[in-house]
Amino acid sequence: MNLPDPVTFAIPAFVLLIAIEVIVGRFSPKKSNYEARDSAASLSMGLGNFAIGMINLGIVAAISNWVYQYRLFEMSYHWYAFVLIFFFEDFCYYVFHRWSHEHRIWWAAHINHHSSQYYNLSTALRQTWTGGLAGTWIPWLLLSLIGFPTPLIIFFKGVSLVYQFWIHTEAIQKMWRPFEFFFNTPSHHRVHHAINPKYLDANYAGVLIIWDKMFGSFVPEDENEPCRYGIVKQIASFNPIVIALHEWVGIANDVWQAKSLKAIFMHIFGPPGWSDDGSRLTSKMIKKREADRLSRLIPESEAQN
Repeated sequence: MNLPDPVTFAIPAFVLLIAIEVIVGRFSPKKSNYEARDSAASLSMGLGNFAIGMINLGIVAAISNWVYQYRLFEMSYHWYAFVLIFFFEDFCYYVFHRWSHEHRIWWAAHINHHSSQYYNLSTALRQTWTGGLAGTWIPWLLLSLIGFPTPLIIFFKGVSLVYQFWIHTEAIQKMWRPFEFFFNTPSHHRVHHAINPKYLDANYAGVLIIWDKMFGSFVPEDENEPCRYGIVKQIASFNPIVIALHEWVGIANDVWQAKSLKAIFMHIFGPPGWSDDGSRLTSKMIKKREADRLSRLIPESEAQN
């Protein structure tokens, strides 16, 4: 069965929406903030991702087809397969996304998407160049094993990518409450991109926010604490090569200087920010430090109450 490529069809809409958001920013900078060099870097990352993705697609599709030979069920292209894969694919995205923040080897492939200190629709284009090399496609093999045909998996991955484009904006505030409850929205995704301690490592959703609520990773946006964007240790570069590879260089340097096998393993597979001597901070350490700071600000009498 031949299925269309959702991303190819959506490209004109991407361009139009970015243009509209830029115009909105001219009149209301708080709703749309663009920086030319930053947006150019994001566009370069998107073009690089597209080119590399064409190479990776054949390899990953071949592996997916091989796993499909051992499928547990015969899903084919029945109507119920389209319904089920919507949820299964979105769950696989949640797993991939959460692991990409919890394990440094996948974070090295994903960090570029978070590297912009601006949050606008062009940020959505800041996609990985090294995800295929890091194996970030592995969770979706579960779908092949279940019995979903490879073209169907590719189609719904495209649907998810297209959906996630529009949520990279500050121009849309909180939406209709039932929609906010079930779906990923700009408000939820701003939290995901924020580096405020209370927002770190939250809201990994692709399309449905329900996974975060089910697995304890949901954090609502607080109107009293505006989101600050980027990465904990900001990179002062708009060079796409630096953006794409800087964390891989960091891993290589840490592994080279490691003094034990445990340290080597942790520098590769441990949480981002892990260090043998504790000189650097993981997200959990940052959140705990902030929680301790806030607890010291509460008068002892209030704490006892």
